[in-house]
Amino acid sequence: MGNRPDELRALLDSVAAQEGAPVEIAVVGNGAPLPALPAGVRTVEVPENLGIPGGRNVGIEVFGPGGRDVDVLLFLDDDGLLPRKDTAQLCREAFAADPELGIVSFRIADPETDVTQRRHVPRLRASDPLRPSRVTTFLGGANAVRTAVFQQVGGLPDAFFYAHEETDLAWRAQDAGWAIDYRPDMVLHHPTTLPSRHAVYHRMVARNRVWLARRNLPAPLVPVYLGVWLLLTLARRPSRPALRAWLGGFKEGWTTPCGPRRPMKWRTVWRMTRLGRPPVI
Repeated sequence: MGNRPDELRALLDSVAAQEGAPVEIAVVGNGAPLPALPAGVRTVEVPENLGIPGGRNVGIEVFGPGGRDVDVLLFLDDDGLLPRKDTAQLCREAFAADPELGIVSFRIADPETDVTQRRHVPRLRASDPLRPSRVTTFLGGANAVRTAVFQQVGGLPDAFFYAHEETDLAWRAQDAGWAIDYRPDMVLHHPTTLPSRHAVYHRMVARNRVWLARRNLPAPLVPVYLGVWLLLTLARRPSRPALRAWLGGFKEGWTTPCGPRRPMKWRTVWRMTRLGRPPVI
C-alpha cells in the first residue's frame, strides 16, 4: 500500500538472505507508487487499490499465466519478516516430499514475544501453535502455494477485496484433491494486530462469509454454516456499530452477485470433517 517502505525493505532483505537458490521477488504497488527497491525485484504498479486478492492475483501473473514460470509462490505481508534463513529451503523440501501438498500455511509470530495469536492457527484446536498439522484453510499473509493449484482451480476471488479470500481458494483446492499443511517451523514475524483495525472489517467479513458459502458449499450446508456464524457473532457481543455493519454485510452477501457457484463434492466435506473442521464451523 506504499505506507511501510522501511518494513518492506526489511522483508525483502530477509528474503534475499534465504539459503539455497535465490528467490525471485515481485512487489505490487496496489494503488500506490512503489519506493526504490533492490535491483532484480520485479515490480507492477496498478492505478487503484484492488484489495488483497486482486493485488495478489496481479503478483501471480508476474510469473506467467497462473504463475506457471515458477513451481511455488510465497505470499508475505509487507510488514512481515522472515527471521530464519532456511524458510525457502523448507518450502522446497515440503513440496518435493508430498506431491499432493498444494498450500503451506506459515506460523505468524510477534517479533518481540514470539507469541502466535490464536486466530493465526488455522484449525479449531489452536492452543498449541507449535504443533504442525494438516488443515483446511491457511493464512493469507504468510503462505506458499504450488502454482499448479492456481492453474487448476483459478486465482483468489478479486471481488472479495478483503477477508476470507484464502478460505475460498483453500476450499476449491481441497475439492480438486490438494492438501494444506500448517508448518510452525516456517515463521513470519509480524507485529500483533487486531483485524478490526480495518474500517471495513465487520461488513466485509459478513458479506464475504455469505459469498463463500453461496459459491462453495452444497445447498443443504449453506444455511447451517451461515446460521452457526450468525450465532457465534451474536455470542461475541459486538458493539452496536459493529453489529450494524456486520448485519449490513450479511444482507449484502445475499443480495449481490457472489461469482460462479461450484459446490464442493460431498467427499470433500467428509475429508474436511475427518481433519477436524467440517465446513459448517
